[in-house]
Amino acid sequence: MTPQARLRRIRYWLIFFIVGLVLSGVTAFPLVTELRWVDGLLRESWVPAPDALVDFIGTVRTGAETADRDFPFLAYGTDWLAFAHLVIAMAFYGPLRDPVRNLWVIHWGMLCCVAVVPLALIAAPIRGLPWWWIPIDISFGLFGIVPLLIVRRHILALAAAESAPATPAAAVVG
Repeated sequence: MTPQARLRRIRYWLIFFIVGLVLSGVTAFPLVTELRWVDGLLRESWVPAPDALVDFIGTVRTGAETADRDFPFLAYGTDWLAFAHLVIAMAFYGPLRDPVRNLWVIHWGMLCCVAVVPLALIAAPIRGLPWWWIPIDISFGLFGIVPLLIVRRHILALAAAESAPATPAAAVVG
């Protein structure tokens, strides 16, 4: 693979990852509206959903609506969550511009993805989430690390190609 093709592939995966971070961030702003929409959708007869999921989302909706009505300042926490996703996405601008020099950002992102696992395993039970929600949260780290692993592999290959000595023209044997 040529260095240019490798660089295109790196940028493709990084843009995919950045878009995922931005989308997961901006969706934290209209949380109550989204919960109303998802709860209504899950309660439709044509949507196959386990009762436990429907009940849980309904409970979360009620809690979010109550908090929004009685304690709207609590939503400021999800605003900061959204902001954090956007700021983390901005950190990947460095590798987008110069992947080899900013490989550390990829390693940091991979570490963040791995850190999702213990957070979900510890915080979800403390916060009273059902056990089956934990794999959903963990999946964000597992799915997030995949593009970063691909990017890392390509960056290391690109770095190796950049540091390899130039190959002299083939000598004419004769």
